[in-house]
Amino acid sequence: MPANPHADPPRNKCLALAGGVGGAKLALGLSKILPPDELAVIVNTGDDDLFHGLHVSPDLDTVMYTLAAIANPETGWGVAGETFRALDALRAYAAPDAWFNLGDRDLATHIRRSDLLQQGKTLSQATASLCAALGVKRPIAPMSDHPVRTILHTDEGALPMQQYFVKRRCEPIVSAIEYRGAADARPSPAFTAAIAHAAAIVFCPSNPFLSVAPMLAIPGVRSAIADFTGPRVAVSPIIGGKAVKGPAAKLLRELGHDATSVGVARQYADICDIFIIDTADSALAPEIEALGMTALVTDAMMLNDADKIRLAQFALNTARQTAPTTAPKPAPKPAP
Repeated sequence: MPANPHADPPRNKCLALAGGVGGAKLALGLSKILPPDELAVIVNTGDDDLFHGLHVSPDLDTVMYTLAAIANPETGWGVAGETFRALDALRAYAAPDAWFNLGDRDLATHIRRSDLLQQGKTLSQATASLCAALGVKRPIAPMSDHPVRTILHTDEGALPMQQYFVKRRCEPIVSAIEYRGAADARPSPAFTAAIAHAAAIVFCPSNPFLSVAPMLAIPGVRSAIADFTGPRVAVSPIIGGKAVKGPAAKLLRELGHDATSVGVARQYADICDIFIIDTADSALAPEIEALGMTALVTDAMMLNDADKIRLAQFALNTARQTAPTTAPKPAPKPAP
């Protein structure tokens, strides 16, 4: 019998939710295993900001550069072999935003993105254009084409994400986090399609407050993931009570949570089935399982590409082993 041309596409995609260096690492591992049509990477844009009049998307660029194999291997962000002559000139001109490190090739990315946005393109369209130019074949898309900005309320006042993270080096004490604009935002078309057609969802080891929570703050997203009938797998960004990179452990403490994998797991308790932790945290497995998840233990440190592929394969194998044996009902789409 010929295929029904109006039938829904098969649920064969892995939807990866990513932000920052940790998210980019696992996304790379997944991209090495899955063909392009079986992976969608949705990236946090709560970190986006304007610098020198340019639209900068730090997490999108980190994932894009990583999958394009041009990321700086020492920092995980920026471009390998970067130069900073334009930034030096901006500092000589006393440009107020010169504290934010933008390399010369990185600036080209932001110039081109800003140009596309000024032409009326959406952030999704601009991202697709940049990825195509860099030869990135795996779909990478922003969480939304609407502006959402992560604002940290601290003992120094309200700070946009990049001022807190880069300019103040995560030193201020945080009392609350706001996802400004989220209530009026909508998921990007790729995000909506990925949730509807995914066979599994993977929460990459990204900061739960700064990378994942902005996505979940968009109306309809958390409920769609909560109602998702396939396996939902998360990888902890905390190992041995410390964040592999970034301020995740510090934020957990300041916001009243355990600075452990258990503290992260509690953020995903209603939207995750399987929580992957490092061998250093194996003793925490019973506490995580008490939250209603299955805790799995493996070497979760990603020091090289082989580690990234190994952890990605572990997450995928876990998802496949727990996938429903019957076709799942379509997941509810985020609110229009």
